Amino acid sequence: MSMQASTEPIVRLADIGKTFGHVEALRGVSLAVRRGEVTCVLGDNGAGKSTLISIIAGLFQHDTGTYTVEGSPVRFNSPREALDLGIAAVYQTLALAPLMPIWRNFFLGSELTRGRGPLRRLDVPAMQHQTREALQRMGIRVADLERPVGTLSGGQRQVVAIARAIHFGARVLILDEPTAALGVTQSGIVLRYVLSAARDQGAGVIFITHNPHHAYMVGDHFVVLAQGHVELDAPRSDLSLEQLMFHMAGGAGLDALRHELEGKAGGGRAEPALVS
Repeated sequence: MSMQASTEPIVRLADIGKTFGHVEALRGVSLAVRRGEVTCVLGDNGAGKSTLISIIAGLFQHDTGTYTVEGSPVRFNSPREALDLGIAAVYQTLALAPLMPIWRNFFLGSELTRGRGPLRRLDVPAMQHQTREALQRMGIRVADLERPVGTLSGGQRQVVAIARAIHFGARVLILDEPTAALGVTQSGIVLRYVLSAARDQGAGVIFITHNPHHAYMVGDHFVVLAQGHVELDAPRSDLSLEQLMFHMAGGAGLDALRHELEGKAGGGRAEPALVS
């Protein structure tokens, strides 16, 4: 789909495993993220999506397997180390301050200043100018940057967070369920800018979602997780929306259940299991 897609992955995970005590959250998970592509990671609750993105973003370390960035093995100790290599996550909570203006949120934690010592102060004109330019590069027109970010719609807030991550150098952008709490119109706004981040800005996008319809609208590659392992790993060219929905619904496990239920319906009453 993307005009700027690269064949060499920025990020590659191979046979990643992660356990918490006796709980195996991930096992044998592989994933490649390329510049200019949208890689969709789908799965139901408990499939391992949150653990996977936490490893990529530097919140957790993997127990087994390899994680490489442009061919070099990494094991992050913090999200700051991931950010230093251009790997940024935009979570559902967005980390925005609702009462602050748009431009202040854009530079929250990375404020520009001018002057020295007691004369040091915020460089408001520079931050406003850079915010407006960064939003315009994403195709976003904002009339009033002094507007509190909390007055924006959910979709608009997501877009501001995406533009902020791109502006501060994100080469790999992880989007955690960005359309989960949005209606149809607002979801469309976010999906448009998911594509813009990849196609126009050249980032590798990891789009986490449980919605196959949204994923299929923007995705170049699809990975479906089920109970911590990869149920499906396929490019868009090899997959229809119906096939993606089938794997999201349980894939082979769903087939087995259907055959079992059809067998019971055709073969009469099943014998109860004996418990010793």
